[in-house]
Amino acid sequence: MNLNYFEGILQLRNLNEEAMRFVQNQVKNNEKVWIAKQVEHKNGVDLYISSNKFLLSLGKKLKKSFKGELLITGKLHTRDRMTSRDKYRMTVLFRMSSDNPG
Repeated sequence: MNLNYFEGILQLRNLNEEAMRFVQNQVKNNEKVWIAKQVEHKNGVDLYISSNKFLLSLGKKLKKSFKGELLITGKLHTRDRMTSRDKYRMTVLFRMSSDNPG
């Protein structure tokens, strides 16, 4: 298992402590998923996640639990040689509303 491997990026913007703990607990509770890299930005953080399926479900859970905007995009990354299927690198942006208590 390559710990630098990632399938998608979770972009978190304007996040409070409670929402960040929520994301960290979701990753910690799933032993098949890890954060390959974390990049800090002025108004948030990018988390490079090892599973697109988990990334999409986490984005939906964030939207359900906290007020904010969810934007999901995909970019063709490569083609699987064995199955000839396209592989996409997903980007999930969650921008928290300013009226969330923090």
